[in-house]
Amino acid sequence: MRVPRFLAALAAVMLAAAPAAAQQYPTKPVKIVVAFTAGGTSDIMARMLAQRLTERFKQTFVVENRPGAGGNLGTEMVVRAAPDGYTLIVNSVGPMAVNATLYKNLPYNPLTDLVPIAQISDVPNVLVVHPSLNVASVDAFIAYARARPGALNYASTGIGTSSHLSSVMLSSRAGFQATHIPYKGAEALKDLLSGRVQFMFATIPSVIAHIKAGNLVALAVSSTRRSRSMPDVPTVAESGFPGFEAGSWFGLFAPKGTPQDVIAALNKGVNEFIAEKAVETRMIDEGADPVGGPPEKLGAFVRSEFEKWRTVVRESGASVE
Repeated sequence: MRVPRFLAALAAVMLAAAPAAAQQYPTKPVKIVVAFTAGGTSDIMARMLAQRLTERFKQTFVVENRPGAGGNLGTEMVVRAAPDGYTLIVNSVGPMAVNATLYKNLPYNPLTDLVPIAQISDVPNVLVVHPSLNVASVDAFIAYARARPGALNYASTGIGTSSHLSSVMLSSRAGFQATHIPYKGAEALKDLLSGRVQFMFATIPSVIAHIKAGNLVALAVSSTRRSRSMPDVPTVAESGFPGFEAGSWFGLFAPKGTPQDVIAALNKGVNEFIAEKAVETRMIDEGADPVGGPPEKLGAFVRSEFEKWRTVVRESGASVE
């Protein structure tokens, strides 16, 4: 029996396409860049995600820390990487929403040079102080600071980060002076624990273990609502500063031009990761609220954060150049 010519042609096309179909993303290890030092919240989120994506895709997802310039160095590295899905970044509010206003000559546009994949988590900052201050509330802390103008040092994870600007916002509204000491990512915590600096707005995951151990005292969280991780800690807003809101968030991004099917596959992987009950429990225990959702949701959120922080940076007068 002779095979019709069009069926033979269709079979030939299907055979030719078979090897390509078998080569589904990813076919080699994937790099997830973190633009801050190891041990910080970006790093914690990236490593949790990398482990699950490795299991899901049966291919290694490895985290690479590239700190510097408030997250700009690592972000620029990913912006300039090949848009093939093999170089990604877990990024945060600083490089994506703050630095475009803070730096006069930022070498990338966060709204156009990176493609949103999915938001991983929303992470409030928490105002923590060294126990030597012997204060247990925002009111007591402010009274302590006002009585010692310029005597207190506060740490941040870099100029223009939400950690820095949260302290600027509080000191400005509360009317006290303190000296800012910026650090590269998680290094700030070391000096806070030693007492070299006396207070800091830190992401909850980076300090929650030290709060539980009594090494740091939590006074208030910077979100509009109390954190599910520390429900007994009040917000700054309810501590006498209505409207105060400043925090961190973390999302997965890829270079502009990354194929849509790769973005879709990664988005599905991130959402499956977030939907796991064990992951949700661990995130909440460590101070993060899982988010998830489609790429468009993260894109709209980044644009709104960009506008919000542009106003805050301009009003604060903060600049690195």
